[in-house]
Amino acid sequence: MSILTEVFSDLIGMFIADARMSAAILVLVAAVAALLNYGVTTPILGGAILLAGCLLLIIVSTLQAARKAR
Repeated sequence: MSILTEVFSDLIGMFIADARMSAAILVLVAAVAALLNYGVTTPILGGAILLAGCLLLIIVSTLQAARKAR
């Protein structure tokens, strides 16, 4: 049981440690969901937007972490 508790605490810690990135991903997902819901885009394009957006967020987050480490 302690392993499950440790895994869940680590998962929560990851989201809390980088709250800005978590919030940005949630905003991205909500925006794409809205685009799909209102018929502005097709599902395949929505998936491409999610992929590109998440990759962009990871790159930006990595660059910011590298700047802080210098």
